[in-house]
Amino acid sequence: MVIVFKYLTPKWVRGITLFPFILLSEKLDRNDVVLLNHEKIHIRQQLEMLVLPFFIIYITEFFIGYVKYKNWHLAYKNISFEREAYANEKDLYYLKQRSFWSFLKYY
Repeated sequence: MVIVFKYLTPKWVRGITLFPFILLSEKLDRNDVVLLNHEKIHIRQQLEMLVLPFFIIYITEFFIGYVKYKNWHLAYKNISFEREAYANEKDLYYLKQRSFWSFLKYY
């Protein structure tokens, strides 16, 4: 389910996925198939991880990356879940052929 509510998303974020919702900051992004595919990849990841462990691992990877790179953006881009989503967001058929726990390839 896609919800547009710019007050729930920080200004620098276009979309956030909180299973089962995709929160978008702008109405126009409802038509952005690449962004929606990126967020749908996160839906699948969260479902596979039973939601709560996904967020624990996501935050842990972010903090480890931040200590390693001393850079917020690099830490974010190197989270395994984000690496999978960014690498495959333009492939609109990716979720149809994606294998279980594919994010492990991006560690």
